[in-house]
Amino acid sequence: MIQEIRIKDLGVISQATLPLGPGFSVVTGETGAGKTMVITALGLLLGRRADAGAVRHGAKQAVADATLVLPASSKVLDRAEEAGALVERYDDEAELIVTRTLSAEGRSRASVGGRAAPVGVLVELGEDLIAIHGQTDQMRLKGAATQRAALDKFAGAPLGKVLATYKEAFEKWGASSTELAELQAASRERIREAESLQVALEEIDAVDPQPGEDSELKTQSLKLTNVEELRANADAAHEALNSEAFDATSVISLVETAKHALEQVADDDAEIKSLAERLHEIGILAAEVSTDLAAYLADLDAEGPGRLAALEERRGDLNRLIRKYAPDIDEVIAWAEVSRARLTEIQGDDGRIEELRAETEALRTEVETLGEKLSKLRAKAAKDLAARVTAELAALAMPDAKFVLDLEKLTEPTRHGFDAITMLLQPHAGTTPRPLGKGASGGELSRVMLAIEVVLAAVDPVPTFVFDEVDAGVGGKAAVEIGKRLAMLAKHVQVIVVTHLPQVAAYADRHVRVIKSSDAGAAAGAGFTASDVVLLDEAERVRELARMLAGQEDSSTAQAHAEELLGDAQQMVSSLS
Repeated sequence: MIQEIRIKDLGVISQATLPLGPGFSVVTGETGAGKTMVITALGLLLGRRADAGAVRHGAKQAVADATLVLPASSKVLDRAEEAGALVERYDDEAELIVTRTLSAEGRSRASVGGRAAPVGVLVELGEDLIAIHGQTDQMRLKGAATQRAALDKFAGAPLGKVLATYKEAFEKWGASSTELAELQAASRERIREAESLQVALEEIDAVDPQPGEDSELKTQSLKLTNVEELRANADAAHEALNSEAFDATSVISLVETAKHALEQVADDDAEIKSLAERLHEIGILAAEVSTDLAAYLADLDAEGPGRLAALEERRGDLNRLIRKYAPDIDEVIAWAEVSRARLTEIQGDDGRIEELRAETEALRTEVETLGEKLSKLRAKAAKDLAARVTAELAALAMPDAKFVLDLEKLTEPTRHGFDAITMLLQPHAGTTPRPLGKGASGGELSRVMLAIEVVLAAVDPVPTFVFDEVDAGVGGKAAVEIGKRLAMLAKHVQVIVVTHLPQVAAYADRHVRVIKSSDAGAAAGAGFTASDVVLLDEAERVRELARMLAGQEDSSTAQAHAEELLGDAQQMVSSLS
């Protein structure tokens, strides 16, 4: 809801504040006083294209801002905060200020919640906040998606339940169809990949590499390459430990002699005893080394000349795998495990394709069945909605007009069903129904939109509706009916109406007048018209209605007529509660 609009240097309005509120607010004034500047200001706040010519003559810039009061749970507040807005939150509602500034050079700036924001943010917020129906611009229900959504909401919970089930089935069908198409499109690539993996795995399996085998064989190869040198040195060490050579006693014999000498006196001194024990340990260790050397030499002798050749051949097989598949044998083995799983997956795709084909066909059948239910529910709701709107049009001075909802069956399903929905108007008997906005005058179109909004108000409202001269071209009883319907609409949402008919203005909860004052400009030496905006009290309202009725606000007869009109209208409004 718009709590208040502030305008500065816009058109003929130098500075004005429009106090609004819930219910029905009407804006009136003499021709040329600047009533349409209220609509212009709202258009700016909705992100509409700005015209530098709207800046008041002599001013550097025009400013329009509004204070909005919204439920604390409104998604509009979430979007505003995403844009950096500061939002004043209370228990169950919140306050948001939006501003648009237009310079005389044509530059435009916007702010939301005191923070600068792209004008596009105003457009996004406005779509969920305000619907303007003017002489040349019907902003709401102009798109096919919006018209379909309005019909679906009018149809109520039964359609909503079927639509939710349909969307779930449609999403599953879409996912299944996509996966099936991807698998079918990639069948040749999968065949080539499977063949390549099969060849690679057969090659690896034929070699049968073992973890760490490449490192181990490298070590063995180095050993066998130097086998003669290893044998000579190991043999020399063994001889030194076990036999006398070069006229010298063996190491083991020397250690045994030394140990025996110390043992002769070990009982006489603890330190000598300790040294004897250590020599005993050395003797054992030397004997063990001698035994190991003998075993090592025996192993070297067992390695025949063909062992190195076989080992190098094995290393060659492993190195071939390493060059093709991975940096070392462990990674070759890991790659083979992954590839084996991938090959199993690919080989199972044929079965998956058949499963998906059956699944997709079943889901398509489900989508078509649910889509048929949707179409029937929509057709029934469309007939009801069309009849109600047509009845409203008859009361709004369009007795020969007919509202039509055209449901065209689509060959392929969409996320919302098989129906393309178009709202049409047959303005006169015998004419061909045409889309809204074509074949009707601005005033007629405003009344059509009023009729639709009155019927949809309980199920598909936005917080604020604005009608600019919805009563153009009508008067008398038709004007009274327009006033009644605006009051009916205002029971559900905030309604702001710019009008020149007293029969409409009498139904409002509050009355704002735009007053033209040429003296204001002349006094300033500017020589141009200015306007003021005032909220009328009861007596001022009677005078304004008298002016609108007879052009004689001071006439007692006109005022009496105005009081009667106001009383009847307010009594009617009370009966709507």
